[in-house]
Amino acid sequence: MSEPMVKAEAVHKRFGRHEVLRGIDLAVAAGEVLCLLGPSGSGKSTFLRCINHLEKINSGRLSVDGELVGYRQVGGKLHELRESEVARKRAEIGMVFQHFNLFGHMTALDNVTCAPINVRGVPRARARERGRELLERVGLEDKLDAYPAQLSGGQQQRVAIARALAMEPKLMLFDEPTSALDPELVGEVLDAMRKLAAEGMTMIVVTHEMGFAREVADTVVFMDDGVVVESGRPGEVLANPRHERTRAFLSKVL
Repeated sequence: MSEPMVKAEAVHKRFGRHEVLRGIDLAVAAGEVLCLLGPSGSGKSTFLRCINHLEKINSGRLSVDGELVGYRQVGGKLHELRESEVARKRAEIGMVFQHFNLFGHMTALDNVTCAPINVRGVPRARARERGRELLERVGLEDKLDAYPAQLSGGQQQRVAIARALAMEPKLMLFDEPTSALDPELVGEVLDAMRKLAAEGMTMIVVTHEMGFAREVADTVVFMDDGVVVESGRPGEVLANPRHERTRAFLSKVL
């Protein structure tokens, strides 16, 4: 079998005395869509942030595409990478947050092309051509010159998705990407994510959108209190959960 795109082994994360992740084990294959479900405070977003080393794990092992996140193993010891090396690895992982974090003084196209030009050194003309393609891909071909203040929340989040894709990531992380949107705008963002999944992008999605998880996910993981309670195919976990804690959670959200 090929190496998983993401592999977590006994991952622990503490903030002071509070242990947020208490031994996470999971694997995500290349091209797989994994949806993380669970109540607020269960550790889902923290786990996402550990994957691209925005948070450092306290123990365990976490790897992306066969390489340790934030560390290099020499002999039997782990050595933390320099920040420049971490940043280079982080650029291979796209992340879309709850809030869009767009540059307000830049157009949609400039927001998408900024990182490829300044981080990757992509020539401006090529970056702008690619940016137009990506904005068209998320249904915003008519908003290239619009500023964030001129866009709806759903449109801003689609620009954020295009911006992440502009770095040609091998993995996309979504941290409740629709939670800050008005209900009528959720569908357009989920449609953009469905297209990505259909194109074979490896995705880990923290979400409360059960319909999306049922339709798009290959694997659903339910987390609570920093541990994986259960995981499996969407039809198994959502329709016939094995654990009482999962059943209690789903009874409130389905």
